[in-house]
Amino acid sequence: MRDQMSSFDIARMALDINALAGARCRKMYQPHYEQVVLRLNPKGKPKCDLVIVRGQRVYFSQRDCPMPTHPPQFAMLLRKHLSNARLTGASQLGFDRILILEFDTKDGRRDLVIEMFRNGNVILLDQDGVIIQPLTHVTYETRTIKRGEVYVAPPEPMDPRSWSVDELRTVLQESDRDLVHTLAGKMSIGSAYANNLCALSGLDPTLNTSEIEDVELLYNAFQQMVEQIGHTGATALVKELFEVSTNQLELDAQMEEHCLEVSPIQFSGDALAIEFESLSHAIDAWKGSYDSSALVRRDAEKLAEITAPGQSDSEGVKLARREGQQAAAIDKLTTKGAKQQDIGKSIQEHWSHVESLLNQMNQSIDEIGWDETRTAIKNIEWIESADPASRTMQAKMPDDNGEPGQIVVLYLDETVHQNAQRYFAKGRKDKQRAEGAKVALAETQRRQKKVDKKRAKDEAAGRVKSTKRTKKFWFERNRWTMLSSGQLFVGGRDAKGNDQIVKKHLSNNDLYFHADLHGAPSCCLKLKDGFEEDPNPNPLLPEGVPSFRIIQDLETEDFGERAMEEAAQMAVCWSRAWGSGGGGATAFHAKPGQVSKTTETGESLGRGAFVVRGTRHWYRDVPLELTLGMIAINGIPLPIIGPHSVISDLCERWIKLSPGSSKKENIATKIAKATGLLQDDVLSALPPGNLTLGKQQGILD
Repeated sequence: MRDQMSSFDIARMALDINALAGARCRKMYQPHYEQVVLRLNPKGKPKCDLVIVRGQRVYFSQRDCPMPTHPPQFAMLLRKHLSNARLTGASQLGFDRILILEFDTKDGRRDLVIEMFRNGNVILLDQDGVIIQPLTHVTYETRTIKRGEVYVAPPEPMDPRSWSVDELRTVLQESDRDLVHTLAGKMSIGSAYANNLCALSGLDPTLNTSEIEDVELLYNAFQQMVEQIGHTGATALVKELFEVSTNQLELDAQMEEHCLEVSPIQFSGDALAIEFESLSHAIDAWKGSYDSSALVRRDAEKLAEITAPGQSDSEGVKLARREGQQAAAIDKLTTKGAKQQDIGKSIQEHWSHVESLLNQMNQSIDEIGWDETRTAIKNIEWIESADPASRTMQAKMPDDNGEPGQIVVLYLDETVHQNAQRYFAKGRKDKQRAEGAKVALAETQRRQKKVDKKRAKDEAAGRVKSTKRTKKFWFERNRWTMLSSGQLFVGGRDAKGNDQIVKKHLSNNDLYFHADLHGAPSCCLKLKDGFEEDPNPNPLLPEGVPSFRIIQDLETEDFGERAMEEAAQMAVCWSRAWGSGGGGATAFHAKPGQVSKTTETGESLGRGAFVVRGTRHWYRDVPLELTLGMIAINGIPLPIIGPHSVISDLCERWIKLSPGSSKKENIATKIAKATGLLQDDVLSALPPGNLTLGKQQGILD
């Protein structure tokens, strides 16, 4: 299985990208440090993403992938230079694994260089070929990739597409390796294509190249492979043939299990292959599922550094780093202190030697001055240098053989004893600092043990790790839930929220729900917006927390009766009926066209109020009971509240809620401590008014 695209693949992708010349570059994302995504809007075609996985692959995808709400610096710089830029073309640099995208921007030409060898790189150039910014700064033997440098491409390899039969013959004759290794290395096509070339020409891959007589067979076979680059189809080599599923999730699973490699050319021999309409379709089916979870993986990597729920995002990491720094400091101070004291002992042991050097130095300074003395000591092997500003000299102490050895600093205005005591004092001070560091290290280790103990306890209890987010999902500004159909149901929290629900989120295909009570929230049942199971769940989530991801293209054309009844129950429970003391209430739904701000003459509506005209569908004696569960949306653990039949089916861990006398703030605190969820998230999910906890499973255990 290849981890990187070959020169053949790059050549095909250059043609595929050229086919979209004229497309506008709308947005640039960086869901992971290894991945850059350009969102293109081709004229007359659906928008698509050009996915660049550094050093591995480039392809088009139309998957619905979550992107970071706060773009990294490189993505922001790309947006600055390439937003609304027109893609004018793409080219391969020779036969190398380098792809160059050309853009026409308001500031002139910009090139995006995609290097696919080694660890790969993505480099933005200006019209003069000067690097505006690389994804990664790197220095090679012959070139430097960093901002402000002129971009220099690596030495271009030979392009076998331009070889003649005689040139191919010369390459084979000069090689001392077998056929397949010679073709893979000398032609820069890799082992897979080299084996295919041998199969096409009918030659044994293990042949000695000097034994090959009919070189034209190889030449013609290679030209056949080159010709296929200009076609549009692609092949996936598989372990065993299977019927390609039309369901994306099933196809992802099939390709992950069976696919060995994808290629823009047809492989000969007995290879098992599945046909795709383009190279991008083949790569997307093979690797698209993994690449589309880049943001989740990045968040998981960040969460991996977190050691315990309830601590700050990096407290465990900080403690571990601090422990290492303190241990290193103790070793350093202990070693340094011992060294200082050894120097003091050495000065005392060589008392006469040090005293002689001090006397001679002081006498020379008095007689001929500093300048001439510094010149004279260059010929003295026992003195390294002298500094008139500090009135010191660097002298050498005798080693075990009486030869010049360790260099020490001696103060000319102090006696031998005073110089020795200076080093003894430094040694004592370093050792005292080491003792202080040991006390600090013990405190750090105590805190680390406390963090580790709490982490183990939380893991055993199945608590999630929730971090405060700078930006939440759009529906979290409102009341929200997921229905049994997977559809999203949202309701306003206040008058402003009611206005937004109707004016911003209620589309023609949706349904409007409202409890038959004054002041009840306006609610919207979305037809196409909802959730589906996440094929790449956050691996750090505890057991019993299901993972979902947001989608905007649910495969549903209508609303089921069960979903509408669930929506009516939520509309009632989000209203003042919850705190009224009754056991049920009434709600209705209407079509979006029936909801209006227009009133009769002489009447007016306040903020958040609407007029509903026409026939309504009523739901009577709707029960006032809810259940709270734990799920993960796009890898982020969140509480979800809804009818018991829905939540108990979705979640392994849940707790029933009913109107009662307990303050919801206290309930939120209790649930947050038991689950690890943020108290604000739990409080936001709870219905208005007081409540009582009922039957539960896995929440308060």
